[in-house]
Amino acid sequence: MNLEGFLAQLVAMVVALVGAPLVMGWVNQCRAWLQNRRAPPLTMPFRTLHKLFWKESVVAHDASPIFRVTPYVVFGCMLLASLIVPTLSTNMPMAPAADAIALVGLFGVARLFISLAAMDIGTSFGTLGARREMLVGFLAEPAFLMVLFTASLISSSTSLATTVSALAHREFTILPSLAFAGLAFTMVSLAENARVPVDNPATHLELTMIHEALILEYSGRHLALIEWAASLKLFAYSCAGLAIFFPWGIAEANDHVALLWALPVLAMKLAIGGFLLALIETILAKMRIFRVPEFLATAFLLGVLAILVHLLLGA
Repeated sequence: MNLEGFLAQLVAMVVALVGAPLVMGWVNQCRAWLQNRRAPPLTMPFRTLHKLFWKESVVAHDASPIFRVTPYVVFGCMLLASLIVPTLSTNMPMAPAADAIALVGLFGVARLFISLAAMDIGTSFGTLGARREMLVGFLAEPAFLMVLFTASLISSSTSLATTVSALAHREFTILPSLAFAGLAFTMVSLAENARVPVDNPATHLELTMIHEALILEYSGRHLALIEWAASLKLFAYSCAGLAIFFPWGIAEANDHVALLWALPVLAMKLAIGGFLLALIETILAKMRIFRVPEFLATAFLLGVLAILVHLLLGA
């Protein structure tokens, strides 16, 4: 492990921990502006985390160790996922240690633990949220894999760092396979991060909530870790999409000048992506839970079409 790679990985970790709540705050701000409401401060997620970390965690008497350890496992999985995705540079120690399949596995482990913890207490809301979360994951993960496999076929590698390096050095052309994969990735990202039209993060209505139903029994530092992990998940998905479909600006190995420009370029791309996410949530309505399988089945079909287009047309 060289010193430059270690420093790049350390900076990427700090950027993920600090940037994830800022991305969430930026999306909330843009959403409020588009809906003609007074926007909350950009640092509101940090204030919320600070408040929750100083509060006492109330745990049910019948809670098992799974309920207590889940916030730490979910937070660790989301942080590792953020480190696997090449955000600033492709020269990072975590890049060769795990590939795109491991990234999907980390998301799956986090989903498993938070679903088990939601059912552990035995409340109706927790069980309802766990079932819906597993339904979304069961349908979203294959579609996400199809997107990653499309990029892997183009770069001949499942390593995200290799994929980014290969795609960044291609001529600027709109590949039909990546166009289909981009649509599929957008739909999967909305579902996996509990955003409209699949879920509404700003509601606690029984008929609509998925993510909120999973964490109703958490409080204090446990709730803070889960909320921080949720913002890290959105950050990881956003960076993965930017790395695959807009890889320009990510530094290569031993490119010190590009590494200095990587952070402002990443901030600009995340700002544009956050505004587009807020726009999508503003113009779309929350769909019924029974329409979610059709929504994610369409994403899977688009992912399969992306692979077929690449295999048949080579584009």
